[in-house]
Amino acid sequence: MAANETLLLRVRENFAATPHMVEEKKMFGGICFMVNDKMCVGVKSDGLMVRFDPEETDALVEMEGTEIMVMGSREMKGYMYVAEEVLRTKKQLDFWLNKALAFNKHAKSSKKKQ
Repeated sequence: MAANETLLLRVRENFAATPHMVEEKKMFGGICFMVNDKMCVGVKSDGLMVRFDPEETDALVEMEGTEIMVMGSREMKGYMYVAEEVLRTKKQLDFWLNKALAFNKHAKSSKKKQ
């Protein structure tokens, strides 16, 4: 499954304007954006994977076009898929990218320290 090229370009443009260290990696069948060595968002063929504050789950899952990320049979706390259909405008995309960036400051890095 390849990443949605249009959405990928929009995310790149948004992150290019941030002061954060941003790196792209192929993961989860798409392209993940690592911000300050922490997974932040991922672009898939049908939308965006967002890492957010798990405390916000109840409110965010009620929003149109969202679905909690599941790996195997386990719900991934603080990770959600957002359908492309609800990311059409800059305002819609910015909402989710800002959620991910806000949590990124507090998220733990999975990168092994050398």
